[in-house]
Amino acid sequence: MAAATSHLRRLLRRHFSSSPSSILNPSNPSTPLSSKEKSRAALSLLKSASDPDHILSICRAASLSPSSSHLDRLALSLAVSKLSSSASPSSSSSSSQTLTLISPLLSSPSHLPHAIVLLGQAGLFDDAVAAFKASPSLRSFNSLLFAAILANRHADVSRLFRELPISHSITPNLTSYNTIVKAFSESGSSRSVFSVLEEMSRSGIKPNKTTFCSALAGLYKEEKFDDVEKLLVLMRKHGCGPRLTAYNVRIQSLCKLKRSEEAKALLKEMAANGMKWNWVTYNHLIYGFCKEGNLEEAKRLYKEMRRRGFVGDSNLYFTYIYYLCQGGEFEEALGVCKVTMARNWVPCFSTMKVLVNGLASSEKIEEAREIIEKMKEKFPGNADTWKEVEEGLAQ
Repeated sequence: MAAATSHLRRLLRRHFSSSPSSILNPSNPSTPLSSKEKSRAALSLLKSASDPDHILSICRAASLSPSSSHLDRLALSLAVSKLSSSASPSSSSSSSQTLTLISPLLSSPSHLPHAIVLLGQAGLFDDAVAAFKASPSLRSFNSLLFAAILANRHADVSRLFRELPISHSITPNLTSYNTIVKAFSESGSSRSVFSVLEEMSRSGIKPNKTTFCSALAGLYKEEKFDDVEKLLVLMRKHGCGPRLTAYNVRIQSLCKLKRSEEAKALLKEMAANGMKWNWVTYNHLIYGFCKEGNLEEAKRLYKEMRRRGFVGDSNLYFTYIYYLCQGGEFEEALGVCKVTMARNWVPCFSTMKVLVNGLASSEKIEEAREIIEKMKEKFPGNADTWKEVEEGLAQ
């Protein structure tokens, strides 16, 4: 027992004597870090962290605070996701570690709303309800509604929306109504948004583009196209149409339904309204046509996007490369891959492996080897894996 106690004390001393810099910047622990540098370092380390204790140490070292910056909020959200996935959702150890991270935020009124959201994200919805009831306010109420969505408790959103304002003397605002619209739209009850809009009108609350975009997504998902038309009329009545954001939601929704030609037809409507589309519009259309196997139209849209000077996010290019490889368009995929690598964006290993093997099968061995060398340089830890791929190439 004495030996065990001594060992525990050594572990505790080592844990608490570690400076923030030694955890966040182990290659140069003597260099002090600014708050922003700590946040960036924490976010980067959390992406590859898996050990729960290490995740907690990173968060403590960075002194993450949801009110400090967007980076801190991203890092906290990532940490909660990592902790929640480190064990089964019902695991007491997983819940305990997550609560260890979130508990300090619960005592601060300014941090409480974000803490409630994190509890919902972690699936600890009962704890989120308890946190709200300990310090009820409009902000924490709105956070609790959103936490219910994150916890996949959509049915509870409507119940809480009806009960809590009465029991805690809270008057719902636009954010409250937008959250319940989102809940209905995500849970297969999108037609209920019309009654919500009527209630908003009675309460003197004007819906905004967020209200209508959530409703549009839900109606399209359930393929209630007649109701979409009704909603578009209401949008114009409330001065919320036509807008680029709404058009992008409509285009994305149609592409998800494999109705990409109908989605593309909306471009003419946008042009008639004097509206220009953006890279997000192209992103949805390229994905839609790729998903439907129409690579020729996807390639045309990609070239048009580039010609217009639009630059998408990394996911646009990664998705496009994946589908090009699936369609045997390895040369085209190589060209897109070079664009992404110039921006320091690299697709996942499985996609790159398909690309390399595809280039080799197309007698482009040198191009395949060049990709492998670049991947080994960028990710030296995966060098052995790429060596196996290289050895499998045709000689």
